[in-house]
Amino acid sequence: MTQTAARRGRARTSASERQLTPAERAAAGRAARARVPRSAHAAFDPGPSRPGPVELLESQAADRVPELVPIRYGRMAVSPFSFFRGAALVMAADLAGTPQSGLGVQLCGDAHLSNFGIFGSPERQLLFDVNDFDETLPGPWEWDVKRLAASLEIAARDNGFSAKDRRPIVPAAVRGYRQAMRAFAGMTNLQVWYSRAGMAQIQAELDRQLRARQRARLSRILEKAHTRDSMQALEKLVAQTDGKPRIVADPPLVVPIDDLYPEGIERDRFEEQLHDLLRGYRRSLQGDRRTLVEQYRPVDLARKVVGVGSVGTRCWIVLLFGRDETDPLFLQIKEAGPSVLERFLGASRYDNAGHRVVAGQRLMQAASDIFLGWQRTAGIDGKTRDFYVRQLRDWKASAEIETMVPSGVQAYAELCGWALARAHARSGDRIAIAAYLGGGDAFDRAIATFAEVYADQNERDHAQLREAIASGRVTAQAGL
Repeated sequence: MTQTAARRGRARTSASERQLTPAERAAAGRAARARVPRSAHAAFDPGPSRPGPVELLESQAADRVPELVPIRYGRMAVSPFSFFRGAALVMAADLAGTPQSGLGVQLCGDAHLSNFGIFGSPERQLLFDVNDFDETLPGPWEWDVKRLAASLEIAARDNGFSAKDRRPIVPAAVRGYRQAMRAFAGMTNLQVWYSRAGMAQIQAELDRQLRARQRARLSRILEKAHTRDSMQALEKLVAQTDGKPRIVADPPLVVPIDDLYPEGIERDRFEEQLHDLLRGYRRSLQGDRRTLVEQYRPVDLARKVVGVGSVGTRCWIVLLFGRDETDPLFLQIKEAGPSVLERFLGASRYDNAGHRVVAGQRLMQAASDIFLGWQRTAGIDGKTRDFYVRQLRDWKASAEIETMVPSGVQAYAELCGWALARAHARSGDRIAIAAYLGGGDAFDRAIATFAEVYADQNERDHAQLREAIASGRVTAQAGL
């Protein structure tokens, strides 16, 4: 190739990679609005071909720990909201048939209100953000908004709020999202990237909106968050057995390795695979954090049941010590499978599902756990599985939604909307999305309608699960 031809090739490449101007991006958002009006998002009418919710849940049980699956059904059966928490696949199937703007972001994939919360940044500041990424995948931004909105309507019904008290809650969340996205659209890329919701600032803002009792409850939550670390986990989960620190059994929710695999070949193989997993996991960390992890040695581990939708997947907690027994670190090793969204949006670009989770979390969160990493390993059953690793507790805390009054839920809803918009603005075209949303409340009203209709559907789905349990189609273990 001649130098002239090479220069022409570079020029063509440069022209094809030209970034759109802000005006062009806003025009793309308005064009998307013309194709798919904001009012269209109110629609939810799945029709008679809708997959059965119990059938979808059963499909997820195939590769889960069999004796734990009944716990999942038992937890989901408690209430419509607990069902909704575990039914990310059911809603993903429903969202696949709803109108889409065509504007994509990195999705949380399970953005219900309980998957927002408080945690500690590496700089030891309390932040509020999305905090669950098991289902993360690129996709339509409105899917996360709809899951958040539906969760608020369902939780408000579970709390016994009247229709009048519920009415402003979902619009508050969507308004928070819309106004935040419009604000982010006017920021520089770095301003968006460095934006974060610090709890000191949030507390000052909420103090003007909440009643005295609510302010006191928020202060208690923040105080408690500072105590939730590996030392607190050590005091709660570990006892001395024969002079050695061991994780205390609480079957079937916490089962130490000594109880799962007594001394023998299986035990030796499992411990070897665990050490291989931890060694491989370190390679997914940046160098300084790898050096830190290498200063800890594993002491004990146990299988632990976590969450609602995740129950039945393989999850381990590992106790490690650093300089001595006053320097504990608890890591959680959690199985990662394909996102529920992949059935409808296509396979992830990441071959390792743990890598998918970690990459999505790092992209969406303002600050992520310094120990966040991933690894693939073979189990003693010969099957290869993907995992991601994080701290078990890192100043984590969640809002007590069930104790909130309507005004408190409304304030929390708006905060969740802001946090979700910030997460989306980091990966998607914030200018186009803001232009699509516009300055009016057309989208807010549409999503409020969608949330009401979907909450009705969720109640019917919850009833189907309870009927399946009563008939013996599925086995549920309650009270765990």
